[in-house]
Amino acid sequence: MLSRRFSRPIMTVALVGAVAACGESAEAPADDDASGGETVENSVIETRQANFEEIGDAFKAIRGQLEAGEPDFSVIEASANTINANAQKVPDYFPAGTGIDSDADTEALETIWEQPEDFAAASQKLVDTSAALAAAAATGEAAAVGEAVKAMGGSCKGCHDQFRLDKD
Repeated sequence: MLSRRFSRPIMTVALVGAVAACGESAEAPADDDASGGETVENSVIETRQANFEEIGDAFKAIRGQLEAGEPDFSVIEASANTINANAQKVPDYFPAGTGIDSDADTEALETIWEQPEDFAAASQKLVDTSAALAAAAATGEAAAVGEAVKAMGGSCKGCHDQFRLDKD
């Protein structure tokens, strides 16, 4: 086991990388359609963006607690449970017609609908790794949470690399 002197910087580096993968998931809300009413597509896009924003905020809260001298595991556990609950909703927020080809304000690539099995597997990986994060948070062990954060960050990155437009 690494000493606290060495494990904290390693965990901090790992968490920063993981947050870069997950924490920047939110997109700007979509505009109303030309008729002045909100379309179903815009509504679901706004809902999915809010869901990802909640995931990102909760992920940042976990990171902040792990970087603190004495992490508050009640905050970590509540945030991990929020992530897991929101991760389970992800597949429902991608109906056909809500990708970048819809002219909506979204970064969802058409590969989501062109490769539905791959997207379903990526979504399930997020659910699985977020469940593992919630389980690790319940242990009250910072090292276990740090490892689970890295795994979940990898899930986020994998999905973004394949299914999200990279604007950079």
